[in-house]
Amino acid sequence: RACDQLRCTACDFRVSLFNDYVWDQSCDYLFFRNNMPELSKLRAKMIKKKGARAYACQCSWRSIDELTDLQTEQQLRWVCGKH
Repeated sequence: RACDQLRCTACDFRVSLFNDYVWDQSCDYLFFRNNMPELSKLRAKMIKKKGARAYACQCSWRSIDELTDLQTEQQLRWVCGKH
């Protein structure tokens, strides 16, 4: 189970999550910097994948399709935004 209130301390954006999607491999920093949080623009690089989840803020993104501890990824600066 994942926190649904994640916030990035690097870009100060709320981390968006999309169930049953992964990010296309062509995604890059500028794509998210220019298109977050506009879902209509983000859809251009979203791929439907049952059981997966796509996460993104304005500076980082991840596609997760199995149980993963995001705290072990040092480059991510996502923290609970408090409930």
